[in-house]
Amino acid sequence: MSKTLIRGAKVLGGEPQDVLIDGETITQVGAGLSAEGAQVVEAGGKVLLPGLVDLHTHLREPGREDSETVLTGTRAAASGGYTNVFAMANTFPVADTAGVVEQVWRLGQESGYCDVQPIGAVTVGLEGQKLAELGAMHESAAGVTVFSDDGKCVHDAVIMRRALEYVKAFDGVVAQHAQEPRLTEGAQMNEGVVSAELGLGGWPAVAEESVIARDVLLADHVGSRVHICHLSTAGSVEIVRWAKSRGIRVTAEVTPHHLLLTDELVRSYNPVYKVNPPLRTERDVLALREALADGTIDIVATDHAPHPHEDKDCEWAAAAMGMVGLETALSVVQETMVDTGLLDWAGVADRMSFTPARIGRAEGHGRTVSAGEPANLTLVDTAYRGPVDPAGFASRSRNTPYEGRELPGRVTHTWLRGKATLVDGKLT
Repeated sequence: MSKTLIRGAKVLGGEPQDVLIDGETITQVGAGLSAEGAQVVEAGGKVLLPGLVDLHTHLREPGREDSETVLTGTRAAASGGYTNVFAMANTFPVADTAGVVEQVWRLGQESGYCDVQPIGAVTVGLEGQKLAELGAMHESAAGVTVFSDDGKCVHDAVIMRRALEYVKAFDGVVAQHAQEPRLTEGAQMNEGVVSAELGLGGWPAVAEESVIARDVLLADHVGSRVHICHLSTAGSVEIVRWAKSRGIRVTAEVTPHHLLLTDELVRSYNPVYKVNPPLRTERDVLALREALADGTIDIVATDHAPHPHEDKDCEWAAAAMGMVGLETALSVVQETMVDTGLLDWAGVADRMSFTPARIGRAEGHGRTVSAGEPANLTLVDTAYRGPVDPAGFASRSRNTPYEGRELPGRVTHTWLRGKATLVDGKLT
């Protein structure tokens, strides 16, 4: 088995230490380590984190391989420092049966770049009418623990209650895309001053907040776990904060783009800024950052949503919603949370590895950087700063809102169970 000695890395941003990997496991952490025959990675000045875990990724396969495949998506994940991603169910066919989730899981195993945990649909065909085979997906080889109709809201309160009751039996979680459909018919962007000036259909904050309020009450009534996908408004933060104060079993995520970008960008009419939920106001952005810092929002999740060129390079109204995010997520978090003093690197490890792994029950991921733990790791050059060039992305799609924008930090190495998937910024 191969050995790797990571020399002088700042583990979780702390004092420099050496980390020895032997095979799939971290065997030693300390100062002045040596190992005969080990490959040495000089990591002076760089930050070593546990491999990142993304609870919200769209890999598109099966059915939309023109946007992304499990292979290209996991290569993008490794490039961004991820060792485990949860693949959303809105594929073609929908991942609403044991057969489809097992297919996605096996494709992830074959890729070798990142572990893939499929998310099962809550309802058949994402149609919101009938519960999908939740138990069968959980009992399958994929071992599904997270269920979501993401892209659509489970808008029927009875269906949502039944789903929460069902997953409680095996400690699963329902991840809700909070969007009241009647309040967002024809919506194109955040409802506010900018939408009024541009004459675009507005997407009111209450469309998100009303669903979150309902679902935390349902979760409390049932005693089950609910997770809020891509929370985007200051009002949603307050609802989640209240629910947590009551002891309700709710967790929430925020995307990197909602931590940085605002609806003012829509003035360009560039569809790269069209996303669901929409970019909100500066007030919302600041509230989201504070909530991530104080733990009201539990995790950062990318909502990596690849689209082919023709689905984005068109007029605003016809454009698809979504942004790629796996390869830029850590840089955006560094800019918005670390460089602003809101989080240290240990906090980043918590929000982007430890806690998402716990929510999704991702075994072997989100572990401490210590002897005896699986060697799922990422090394970050935090001093780097440079422009984003989507031409160099590993993802099949290029719909990033950061093209040409300077961002800090660069992932230089990623290890999946001791195997290097990224070395000096290049995929192996």
